[in-house]
Amino acid sequence: MFGSFQKSHLRIELDAPASAIRDSLLRPESLQKWLWPQRLSSGLPDQLHPGLTFTSWIGPVTIQHHIEVAEPNCLRLLLSEGIDGYHEWYWADGWVQSRLEGVSLLPLNIGQTLSLLRLQQFLAQK
Repeated sequence: MFGSFQKSHLRIELDAPASAIRDSLLRPESLQKWLWPQRLSSGLPDQLHPGLTFTSWIGPVTIQHHIEVAEPNCLRLLLSEGIDGYHEWYWADGWVQSRLEGVSLLPLNIGQTLSLLRLQQFLAQK
């Protein structure tokens, strides 16, 4: 894998209950709405579950996601191709925390920050 090792840990407050945050992270239909411009592969189930592998794209960059853990307050994805590493999410009423580590040419901290801000905006509009 080309790139440099990067890690980013962010936590933000959200005006949303844990159930709304969970649905935004574990339901591909909702995930696709706020994760733009990242696109998800088609044919995903209604809810993400352990063992599921899917693809996403950021422009021409492909990222494989393998779900290791999907629980009511936690999601852990192993990443490969465009990012070799992992992404963990934890949440509860009023907050979400994201930890991303991996080797990539992509600027992971900037992308993670923008994604969390889009999630915050998406939940505020609900």
